[in-house]
Amino acid sequence: MENGTQRRAVRTTPPLLKDLRILRIAVFHPDDADGRQLSQQLQRIGCQVQAFWPPLPALPDGIDVIFLAVRPETIDAEFEWLKGEDVPAVIAVVTYENPTIVETVLHIGAQAVLPSPIRSFGLLSALVVARCVHRDLKSQARRLRKLEAKVIGVRQITEAKSILVRTRQITDGAAYDLIRNQAMSKRVTTEEIAAAIVNANEIMSIGRDSQ
Repeated sequence: MENGTQRRAVRTTPPLLKDLRILRIAVFHPDDADGRQLSQQLQRIGCQVQAFWPPLPALPDGIDVIFLAVRPETIDAEFEWLKGEDVPAVIAVVTYENPTIVETVLHIGAQAVLPSPIRSFGLLSALVVARCVHRDLKSQARRLRKLEAKVIGVRQITEAKSILVRTRQITDGAAYDLIRNQAMSKRVTTEEIAAAIVNANEIMSIGRDSQ
């Protein structure tokens, strides 16, 4: 009975912990005792670390996580690598708290905050939490893009049906069937056929308007 209980108590290692040894991390921190301690602790965890100061204008290839020291000299900096869609997880390293520092942490979109002086305690948690939040945010962004594309597609289908009803004197249902059949025959989506109908109608309208 005891062995069975022990077997049930075994937990598999979460993927976010398993992947630590393949993480490529950029540490943007001055080359001081804190910066060296941060790089050393990350290397002990098993991460592949590259350290730079000041922060680079462009990220090295394949970076998964960024540790960024929030200092007076970086508060007003605009980092281009924070503006793309594929921004890595960002962890802010702060030495003190005030409204300006907090505002900067929010501005850079940090998924976790690591207080300075750096200690081994809390570093692993900050790393895993940041990656988890980052993963969830990317997943939500993908779902949002799909929903937005779906809404646009529905609008285009509605507009395309209206065009066909008006120009071919057919019912709404017949208009949709025509769009669907065209999509099937051309092996494309109904949204693509609808967009083509809308675009063609706009081009024809330009020709009529110029007469």
